[in-house]
Amino acid sequence: MKIRILLALLLFEIIGAQASNKKQIPITIENNKVGAPITIGIPFPKGELFSVDNLRLLNANGKEIVCQTTEVTTWEPSDLSIKWVWVFFFSEKSSSYILEYGENIAPIQTKERIISSNNMRPRGGIDVNTGPLSFRLNKLGDGFLDAVYLDLNKDGQFTDNELISSAQKNKRGSFLDIMDASGIDASQATIGQVFREKGSGPLHAIFRIEGTYSYLQKDNNAAPFEIKIHAYAGKSYIKVLHTLTYTGVPDKHKKQDGEHYNIATQNKKILSEDTADDIGWTQPNDQISGCGLNLVYHLDSTQEVLIPFYDGDWSQVDSEERIVKFPASAIDKTTLLQTGPQQNNPDAVSSPTKKIKGFDAKAYQNKIVIENTEKAKGWIDLSDSTKGIAIGIKNFYQEYPKALEVDPKTKTLNSYIWPAAVDPMSFERKDTKIDGGMLGNFAQGIAKTTEFIYYFHETTTSGNINNIMDYSLKPAVAHASSEWYTGSKVYGNMAPFSLEHPEYENALQYKYDWWMYNQNWDAWYGMFNHGDGKAYYNKGKWKMWNNNEPTIDFMLWTNFMRTGKAKYYYAAQNMSKHTMDVDNIHWPKKRKFLGDINDAVDWWNFKEETASTPYLGIGRRHGDEHWSALLSAHVWIQGWIASYYITGDTRALEVAKMTGDTYINKIWGDHGLRGRRLYLSILNLVELYDATKQKKYKKELDERVELLLSLQKEQGGNLILDRFGYSQNYVAQGLYKYWQLSGDDRIKKALVDHARWVKQVPPLNHEMESYLATIYPLILGYEFTGNKMYLEEAIERSKVLQVDSLNYNFTNQEEYSQALKKVSKLPIGRDGERTIWKIDNGLRAFGWTHAYNIPYLLYYLNQEKK
Repeated sequence: MKIRILLALLLFEIIGAQASNKKQIPITIENNKVGAPITIGIPFPKGELFSVDNLRLLNANGKEIVCQTTEVTTWEPSDLSIKWVWVFFFSEKSSSYILEYGENIAPIQTKERIISSNNMRPRGGIDVNTGPLSFRLNKLGDGFLDAVYLDLNKDGQFTDNELISSAQKNKRGSFLDIMDASGIDASQATIGQVFREKGSGPLHAIFRIEGTYSYLQKDNNAAPFEIKIHAYAGKSYIKVLHTLTYTGVPDKHKKQDGEHYNIATQNKKILSEDTADDIGWTQPNDQISGCGLNLVYHLDSTQEVLIPFYDGDWSQVDSEERIVKFPASAIDKTTLLQTGPQQNNPDAVSSPTKKIKGFDAKAYQNKIVIENTEKAKGWIDLSDSTKGIAIGIKNFYQEYPKALEVDPKTKTLNSYIWPAAVDPMSFERKDTKIDGGMLGNFAQGIAKTTEFIYYFHETTTSGNINNIMDYSLKPAVAHASSEWYTGSKVYGNMAPFSLEHPEYENALQYKYDWWMYNQNWDAWYGMFNHGDGKAYYNKGKWKMWNNNEPTIDFMLWTNFMRTGKAKYYYAAQNMSKHTMDVDNIHWPKKRKFLGDINDAVDWWNFKEETASTPYLGIGRRHGDEHWSALLSAHVWIQGWIASYYITGDTRALEVAKMTGDTYINKIWGDHGLRGRRLYLSILNLVELYDATKQKKYKKELDERVELLLSLQKEQGGNLILDRFGYSQNYVAQGLYKYWQLSGDDRIKKALVDHARWVKQVPPLNHEMESYLATIYPLILGYEFTGNKMYLEEAIERSKVLQVDSLNYNFTNQEEYSQALKKVSKLPIGRDGERTIWKIDNGLRAFGWTHAYNIPYLLYYLNQEKK
């Protein structure tokens, strides 16, 4: 009897120990929509999780629901544990979930699975079956979905009479048409490669299609494109992301032989910047006359159209939605066209007291307008009595112009990234003023990604269609608690948002909100503008596009992780997508050799193909136009990598790799290995290596770190040349992450020596930019030594960052600006009203003075209170 009792007690203890090993992470969904596909990136502290097989998801009632998990990266080489995972699931009515993990946890398996094949042979393609939907894209097809079937009778089979859509013939399933003096050159789309993307599984599969648009005119360069298709188990909708790359000649200036001096890879042929008298700079050459995706619909002859509009002023954030229903014409096109100030009011700007006008959304058949407001939501549905197709474009009015069109003559549904109904998109310079020390035009090689959602459905309600469209157009945002993100230490000792020190939190939150307010007030919108913002506000006018300096998207991602607020997620995501596409150079780019062809000659053909531009992935300098200036050390990938981790955006990592490979090529010789070029490269490379674990990036990173440590000895302990004092966060964050991954105590010593230097000899070369940028290095000095003199000095320097409570009684931009100035303690610099760190400027200098200091300062201020 005693033995039985002892065995029972022992069993109870074992069960209890196993139960105690279970740990839970609360997950909340903002803007939740029932059934929405959710991808959430979750970080884990070092040593906490070793397999994604030990994760499961519980709903609000504690019941397990199916999910799909992906290991994203680990803490290697210092530790084999997992650092980031992606969790995918379909949301329920509740916005609350629990992610549970532990050694003894095994998740339930899904019954619904995507069945797919990816045939990479030259005559191959992809075939996908989600259950209710089947679609096919052929390499020898027409550039988009060659056939789509909807299982109307629910027998699990797809027959010819269930074909609901196919591709437009003559390789026009997707298109990027170019116009120049010779007229419009219609593209033909050819599929080159098809891949499965990381993050694919039984519930959610991602396919990447790489192709080329070719042209009849020999002077028009072929243009690469990419299409990513997201398919979902048990669902009849897909998400599609299309990326175009502009390869045209943007203007008609007289070409010189050579390179601009500030990005020169040699010194024999340097371009003259004295070409302001060449009016060709301001004359358009190759323009985008139309771009988009086409589907042929297979519906009965009697059809209805649904289109939602927003009522009220374009700038209203929570506008009322209204869905308009009307018969489709059997003769005339039905078009939804969204335009904006660039088309309707091109010379106007917002004033400090009045917003710009010029947004226009209208639905029309032939020339008869059916509905007209200032902005449309961005989807259209075409249905017969039993089935239909709905198509939506994300950021429809923010990335104007856009159009959705039903053409009964060709029986096509046309989704326009750039509508053929408006004037073509041109890339000439607006003037011949020097910008960033150069007179250039670097539009060739920019990219743009646009997100679509396609819903193939049986007869259903307009409300259900609207809900499905919102999965893309007004997406839900899932997040863990701010304490979980910061407690994971993936970005060091950062404090979650709290009201413990409002004087510091105000400095962050007021600034971010001011910047986002102006995105809407000044209408920083348009296809190639959306996501970005301007840097300087003076006398009621904004000036100079940021182009992400200094990693503005990462500031916003940090604030999302610290607060959990969806508005920062959207702002960060939009900025990341803009800067990785528009603020970068993507072409000419040589293809990656895969070895997927059996013929050996493929390698020798590859060897002879044209090399990539040396400037691939170098980024752009802040400027009056997005493509008017380049400079070394003007690319920031930290936010792209954060976007990859948090949202599952695999394109972010692919673009970051272009930057990493250019570092390896060392196109600027030792110039790229000194000063801010060296400092920023270490931050970028450590982020890239951490995400990929590729040895080539580790080797390059190690060499640059060794060089930096060597230079520090020559500089008396200072890691940074006085010329670049504002670059403190590049070095400090880069080396800190390097130390996290390597455990190299020499890095700790280097950071402590640097903290000692900047404490004793504060840099003032850029006034407050450099001085305040030292707060984070001082905090690291305290973290590694425990010596309070470093923390006390950081606190002393940070006092000017404190901001009093804001009076929100303002009605326009001017009043908002004045209200901010009243609560700021920042000193005025030598430039007076043009001081670039003042509170009502943008986010550029703010990164060096505030964003990369305050969250870490707050961590230790909170620790001191405990």
